[in-house]
Amino acid sequence: MKPRCRIAWPFLVAALLSPSFVTAQAYPAKPVRVVVVTPPGLTPDVVARNVFAKVSELSNNPFPVENRIGKVGTVGAAVVAQSPPDGYTIMVANATLLSTAHVFRKLPYDPLGDFIGITPLAETVGMLVVHPSLPVKAITELIVLAKKQPGELAHGSLSGSMGHLMTALLTSMTGINTPHVPFRGTRAARNALIAGETQFLIGSIGSSLVDELKAGRVRPLGVTSAKRVKNFPDIPAISETIPGYELTSWIAAFVPAGTPKGIVDRLNAELKRALADPGVASKLAAWTVYPTHMTPEQFAQRLKSDYEKYGRLISNIGLKPE
Repeated sequence: MKPRCRIAWPFLVAALLSPSFVTAQAYPAKPVRVVVVTPPGLTPDVVARNVFAKVSELSNNPFPVENRIGKVGTVGAAVVAQSPPDGYTIMVANATLLSTAHVFRKLPYDPLGDFIGITPLAETVGMLVVHPSLPVKAITELIVLAKKQPGELAHGSLSGSMGHLMTALLTSMTGINTPHVPFRGTRAARNALIAGETQFLIGSIGSSLVDELKAGRVRPLGVTSAKRVKNFPDIPAISETIPGYELTSWIAAFVPAGTPKGIVDRLNAELKRALADPGVASKLAAWTVYPTHMTPEQFAQRLKSDYEKYGRLISNIGLKPE
């Protein structure tokens, strides 16, 4: 046994003195900037502020959150991609980070090559809603009406966003002809629906959409998850009417490529602790988003799979790169 110990010690010492290990042990030594690529008050922002407030508390180190918005999140993503890979800049983005790579011809970053995914923070679900003046109360009725009036029922969203892809999947699986009206943001698309300028949309469930539901300004028809969600048990899953339909999104944390593995693993562990906190879970559940955690390796596989899936869907709907 003794010779084995003598052989193992050099490897152990080398591991303990590796740059990644030493850096991770000293990390964090100053505030860590958290860049949210969506506007304040939207679901990614709410998730980031709640989760990283808990990380700050657990680590006894500040994780201030800031919003860097513009061009479907690409402005903030570019800022993070160009930041030093030292663990002191974290990005919080949703799955639109991947879909936009198939929508814009030139981006100042590679969504798979220029970032390391630390972990998803939450899984998000979309909801299909219509203007209350539309004479439909079920998905089947929407499909029938759309087929009777081809090209007349319009849906709005931010081009290339997950809401756009969720709606495109619905229209492609049902064969309905409903024109897409592009908007500069999700709020603008929602306001247009409320004003009756468009007839339906699929948007991420959040407090703003819930407020519109409660006020009767929109009517819900279904959710994009495979099963009904806990907060709205009376609203059916779209898959109950359209078998095989399912498309959810995620909100996740990333660091620039080249960040030492020890720091990535340290952040992953801290986020796992924060996401397991009952208080955090309760706050996220109020927005119908649910804490999710993966190892960086697991998340890397999901990112690659989702990137390819979104590319196929965008190609199928004929959305041309800008």
